[in-house]
Amino acid sequence: MVWNNEYRVAQGRPQKKNVSSRRQSPPQKKKRSPTKRKPAAGSKKSSRRRTTRDLSERRRQARERQKQAEKRARKRVKQESNIIAFPRQSQPSQPVTAGSSRSGIERSFLLILRLLILAVGIGAIAGTVLSLLDRDKYLVQSSFSTATEVTTSPLQTKETPSSSLSKLPLKQQAASLKQTFQTLASQQPQLNPAAFVVDLDSGKYVNFQGESRLSAASMIKIPILIAFFQAWEEGKLQLDESLTITEAVKAGGSGKMQNQPVGTEYLALEAAAKMIIDSDNTAANMIIKRLGGKEALNRLFVQWGLEHTRLRNPLPDFERTNTTSPKELVTLLAQLSQGELVSARSRDRIFQILGKTQNNSLLVQGLDQRASIAHKTGSIASLVGDVGIIDSHTGKRYLVAVMVERPPNDNQAKELIRRYSQETYQYFQKQEKNSFIK
Repeated sequence: MVWNNEYRVAQGRPQKKNVSSRRQSPPQKKKRSPTKRKPAAGSKKSSRRRTTRDLSERRRQARERQKQAEKRARKRVKQESNIIAFPRQSQPSQPVTAGSSRSGIERSFLLILRLLILAVGIGAIAGTVLSLLDRDKYLVQSSFSTATEVTTSPLQTKETPSSSLSKLPLKQQAASLKQTFQTLASQQPQLNPAAFVVDLDSGKYVNFQGESRLSAASMIKIPILIAFFQAWEEGKLQLDESLTITEAVKAGGSGKMQNQPVGTEYLALEAAAKMIIDSDNTAANMIIKRLGGKEALNRLFVQWGLEHTRLRNPLPDFERTNTTSPKELVTLLAQLSQGELVSARSRDRIFQILGKTQNNSLLVQGLDQRASIAHKTGSIASLVGDVGIIDSHTGKRYLVAVMVERPPNDNQAKELIRRYSQETYQYFQKQEKNSFIK
């Protein structure tokens, strides 16, 4: 150290103070906190850190907003479900919305609708059961016989005919023709005539006791023939199937099939044709049996809307229990002509069979030879009648049914039917000529 001062003096520098020969340790610097030193404001590292913090903050805020939106959506769905689907009755402070009232009204309406459907179904079932029962328990006898009670099957009860057949196009009654009928009837006081006439084109008609219920005789075979072809169209029978004569179906009266031995077979269509053309009673009974018997046919007549037409005995019906009326027979032919009840093909077959009727002693006798007729007669001791559809040579078509109650086998009844037919034909011929003049 002395040497060092001497050197310093020689150099012209100030001398150092005497210090201890023992060298002191230099003072220790303060340790700074481990916190990172902030980078300069303009450095790249500072910019990257700030960008990272901003991006993290935006992500956090976005997540927070998404959570709040989901929370609000869940709350809204919960409120809507509580108001519409599950209204809380225990919270009177909750507002009642229009949706809840509409829901109650709809539930009440659906309940009422279901009850109505149930009631209609029960009514339909009850109506079907009642339609199986015949409403006629007693038969009103004609004026020429004593009133006797006629019992029917235990299953037969009162029935209300349906309205499946459309009404006849009745517009104006032919007053002069009706007056002619009355005049002719007054000349034969022992007879009780009933007639119904209608022109389907003009709607003119005559109802002279035409709604009276009378013994049907063989005229009951017309609705049986219609039922036969209706069953064929429904696939319930075949026209070429075989029907066998049995002791139960053999019957006297008209027809030659009664002379055939038991076991003889006929085609169904052949038997149906003989029932009309020859008025064969055995054939009629075979057809009735094949169609299910009188009960099945009577149910069908009710469905057609026929009130007086009923089959109670097999043919021949000498007891006069099978009934009909002139108006109902005309109604059947009118609906047949207009394409109801059966198809056009079956209708043509029916009119073809009716056109071959062998007995031409009644309505046919009052017509011009140029006219054509499809008809069916009926005759028993106390009644005679004829019903048909007539086409004149001028194209006029009308329907007529005449039934006359008489003393046993009084031929004046047949003559009265001929006169009625003649007057009717001449009346419509005059009407046709007047229409041409106009």
